[in-house]
Formats: sequence, C-alpha cells, structure tokens
Amino acid sequence: MAGKNSWVDHFLLQPQDTSTLLEEMMIRMTQHPKEMKKTHKTDLSSYYLNNRMNGMAKRVFDFTAALIGLILLSPFFMIIAVLIKRDSPGPVFFWGPRLGQYGVVFKMLKFRTMYETQKSYNGPRVTCKDDDRITPLGKWLRDTKLNEFPQLWNVLIGEMSLVGPRPEDPTICKTWPTNIAREILSVRPGITSPASVVYRNEESMLHAGDFMKKYFHELSPDKIRLDQLYVRYRSFWLDLDVILWTALLLVPKIKAYSPPEQLLFVGPLSRLIQRYVSWFIWDFLIIFTSIIFISTVVRLFGPLNISLLMAAKMSLGYTLLYSTIGLFLNINRINWPKAPSWESVRLSAAWMAATITILGFHYYLKFTSLRMYGVLLAASILSLFGIIVVRYRWQLISGVLSRMLKHRINTLAIRERVLIVGSGRTAEHIAWLMDHPTYSGKFQIIGFIDDDLLSQGLSIYGSKVIGRAKDIQTLVKQHDIGLIILADNQIAAHTYKDFHNTASFSPARIVVAPDIFGSLSNLDGGPKNNKTNDNLNNFQCQYCVARYASHQIRTYDFKTESVLLMDKAHNIDNGKKHRSRTSSKGKPINQ
Repeated sequence: MAGKNSWVDHFLLQPQDTSTLLEEMMIRMTQHPKEMKKTHKTDLSSYYLNNRMNGMAKRVFDFTAALIGLILLSPFFMIIAVLIKRDSPGPVFFWGPRLGQYGVVFKMLKFRTMYETQKSYNGPRVTCKDDDRITPLGKWLRDTKLNEFPQLWNVLIGEMSLVGPRPEDPTICKTWPTNIAREILSVRPGITSPASVVYRNEESMLHAGDFMKKYFHELSPDKIRLDQLYVRYRSFWLDLDVILWTALLLVPKIKAYSPPEQLLFVGPLSRLIQRYVSWFIWDFLIIFTSIIFISTVVRLFGPLNISLLMAAKMSLGYTLLYSTIGLFLNINRINWPKAPSWESVRLSAAWMAATITILGFHYYLKFTSLRMYGVLLAASILSLFGIIVVRYRWQLISGVLSRMLKHRINTLAIRERVLIVGSGRTAEHIAWLMDHPTYSGKFQIIGFIDDDLLSQGLSIYGSKVIGRAKDIQTLVKQHDIGLIILADNQIAAHTYKDFHNTASFSPARIVVAPDIFGSLSNLDGGPKNNKTNDNLNNFQCQYCVARYASHQIRTYDFKTESVLLMDKAHNIDNGKKHRSRTSSKGKPINQ
C-alpha cells in the first residue's frame, strides 16, 4: 500500500496525535453516522441501488442463521460460561468497542479470554503469541475460535453479518485513509471474512516485542486489501464460500492448508453454481420446453401419450447425459458472454452424442414408436437451438441493438466520415473496431482504397472499395471525408510523397494505423524483412493513430473548450509546458 509507512509510523510513535484529516474522518464517522450513511448513498447511488435486493436477502439469511445458531449452541454456551468462571474471576463475556457500518461504534460480544485486570484493558489492541494477558482457557477458546461464536447475537440484532470485513478497534481505524475507511465501512462487519481465513493464525505470526509495528506494516495493509476486495466482489455465493472455508479450516487436519487467494473470492460453491448448476437448470428448462412444444404440435395430427411428468423425466435424463458429455468437452469452462461463435461446435458435438445415445437406447429397448422417434429428434434439434441462443444471448442482443443503433445513426448522418486506405488484415481490424458500438456512433466508413483493379466496386468488410490511391484527393471532396486511415504500409510507402504533404488532403486528417500483424509475423524466428523506409517510419511515428489521438482528440461534436481542456490535461500529465490554439473548425494546432 503506497505511503503506508509514513502514517503507520506516525501512529505508532504518536498514537494520541493522528493527522487532522484522519481525526476529522473519525469524528464524522463516530458522531454523525447518519450523515455518513447519507453521503455513502449519494456517492455510491448506482452501487447502492443495484445491491439493495442482495442486501435484503443477505440480512434475512443472517437473521435466520443467527437465530438458529443461538438456539442450537445455547447449551454449549452454558458449559463454556461455567468453565470461564472456574478458570479465572471476572465476567463471562467481553464487550469490545468496534467500528461498524457507516462508522457506528458498537459493542462486539465475545467470550472473555483475558484476565480481568487493568493491564488487559490498557494493553495493545492486538494480541500476539504467548500474550501473558490471555488465560489458559482463553488460549484454547482462541485457537478453536469458540470465543467468536457469541457474535451471533450482534448478527441477530443487525450490528454485524455472518460474512464481512472483520470489525477493528476505533483506535486502529484511525490509521486508515479516509477513502479506504469509507469503502470498508460501507458494509456490515462480519464474524468471518476472506482476511480472517488467510490470517486465521494471526496471533502465531506476532511475537512478543515490537509486534504492533509488524502488525501495522505487514498484516494490516494486506488485511485491508482483502477487505476491499470482499466489498467489491461480495455476493451470496461468495459468503457461502467464505463460511465453507472457515468451517473446513477449523478441522485440525485441514487447518494447515492455505487456499489460494482466487479460491477465496471465487470458491468451490461459486464455481459449482455458476459453471454447472446454473447451466444445468437452463438446459433442463430448454429441453423440457422443447419436448412440451413438439408434443403439443404432434397432438394436432394424432394421439401422443406424453404427460408432464414423463416429459420432465425425459428432460432430466437428457440433461444429465448432455451435461456429462459436456464435462469431457470442457463446455463449462467457457465464458460464454465472451466466447467466439466457433465454440458452438462443442455444444453441437455434445448434443449429437447425447441425441444418438438417447435414440439408440430407445431403439435397443424398443420403448419408442416411430412417431416418438420423430418427437425426440425434433425436440433435440429445437433444444440445441435454444441452448446456443441462451449461451450467446448477450452477444445476440448486443448485435441486434448495435444494428438498430447503426441504422438510426446512418439515418441521422452525424458521424465523422472515414476513408480506409488498404484492404489487408490491418484494414479488416480497423473496420471491425469502427463497427464496435463504442466507435460506431462517432465514425462512418465511407469506403476502402485498394490499388487492385479487380477489387474496384466490390464490397469488403462491410463497405465498398471506392477507388485507388491516386483518387483519394477527389474522393475526399466528393464524399466529405474527415478522416483518412492508412492501413497498408505498401501503399503508404509507394505514395509516400503524396501522403507526406498532408495539407493537400485538407480538410481531412491523416493517421497511420500500426502494422500489428506485420510485427507479429516477425515473432516466429523466421527471416525479417530488412527493407525499410526511413522516411515512411518517420511519417508513421508522426501521424500514428495512437499518438494523434493522445494529442489531438476530436470528434464531430467536440466543442472548442473540450479540446483545450484535453490538451491541457495531456500537457500536465507529461510535464510539458506548451500552449495550443484552436482553429475556427475546432481543430487544435500546436504552436
């Protein structure tokens, strides 16, 4: 964590003299929790609204689990209470001040594990190995984590949750930067958390001596980082994963295992649900719907004896077979919202294997009439279509919306008109980028330039080849071109003298697309093309699309003030002091 040593050392050396900013943060959080809660909702309004329902469901789960837990564990609590009373004089429970959601200070309930002395209350807020304040029974309670179970009461009354960032002592929270405190304290603290799983043996990591400094320099920053990750990625399934890890790591033989960090946030339950159970349910519903639909259609032409129960059994058997085959084809290891279209081949292969197996099974046992064979085959084909559509649904929806948006924008004709010089792979890549929704609202490809006579008038990559390199100046005026993208090094090299005089293409601007594919072709260890053109290289460096965009970002609707602000921000970031002026058309010209 950047800059952590300065404020940690300051806290360790002068614990009563924290910085003014942190003191104001603590005062605001401890004395005005309602104001902080209001500010939190204002600053994170979209986040707050999106997680409102999840928060309500989590609260219901916490309340139910805490109530059941307190009822079931009450006999064990009574036994522990008797043991504590016999172990050392003092109360059974310890009510420790902790900072909760929105900075509200609450009393966290624990079984007492320290001697009832002034030293226990005035000593360090963090305990270490062989801490002489801990009682013999208290050491056992801490090792088994049984001292934490009374916090189910804090969960029941809404001060804590089963899973959430572990609540810290208010004096320790003073060392947190304000933005970090605001993020971590935006949720209820928990009995367990990913940080609790990682640092379940925290006391054994700290030894008598200068252990507070080690805690603040090494353990606390990483615990804060893990708490921040939990706040950002929290979900119901993540909570179940953390509870599962907490329970497993209390088992003596598993206690020494340290799960990888990624498994803490995307654990076994999350993977099982997201990769297998959810798709199994989707596939079952699709197959069941297909069988019902085909059966209904077939009944219009003759009798067919398929009840809802029979359709459900058939769907369940087909789904189990299809999912089992899919395991071997790694279908569940594909991120379908980002999968290429050719991944549907795996779905088709699994479907074909499952369909052949089902039909063969019915044929071998002679369960099915000829009409039933038709129903099974038609339902399986319809199911394949549904399975593919469901997995690619976001890409299909995005494509339809993109086409609708593109059609509407074409009608309005408000985009900057682009001419692409070249027809190779770089030009194809540029065309693909221009068709993406991010850029399709700003740019419109008018056509391509290709010196190949056979390509003239033909459509490539969604637009026509409208001329050759020598026709560019005429085409700029004819089609009102605003941007020329050089996507072919050979054409640029052959006509370097023409392109070098960029003013001759005014008002269109010229940028050079980097030859990514040409660079990749030299990575295989084969012979490199030693033919270089220094003039062309200088020209490319000067008008590279990336360099041009970073210095002179402009679209059709940019205002003069926007361009000046962008140039000013760029100059500040690079530590350069130069001025820019803007032409009447809104194009920045560097002095």
